[in-house]
Amino acid sequence: QVQLVESGGGLVQPAGSLRLSCAASGFTFSNYAMYWYRQAPGKERELVASISNTGTIRNYSDSVKGRFTISRDNAKNAVYLQMNNLKYEDTAVYYCKALVAIRGTLVGSWGQGTQVTVSS
Repeated sequence: QVQLVESGGGLVQPAGSLRLSCAASGFTFSNYAMYWYRQAPGKERELVASISNTGTIRNYSDSVKGRFTISRDNAKNAVYLQMNNLKYEDTAVYYCKALVAIRGTLVGSWGQGTQVTVSS
């Protein structure tokens, strides 16, 4: 079955950097776009960044554009989120998501999330 495991979260000071990783298994990773979402306390989960299956198309939310970079390594079945110039409002649980075709239906799968806390 589809498995996604995030790592790399932690406590960081404002203007600091973190790199999140998501290890994927259970599907043909190179066939699918991948997504990073986040959910702050009391807020809805929001899409932060996406990357096409080949990595050539990347999209970002306005709130992170210019600070975050999504990338992937299809040889390692992994997707990454490089986060620079972190702000207090970036504090959230970050989730990796895949939309995988299972018996003709696209099924969304989520990782367990990794906490990112931006604090001085």
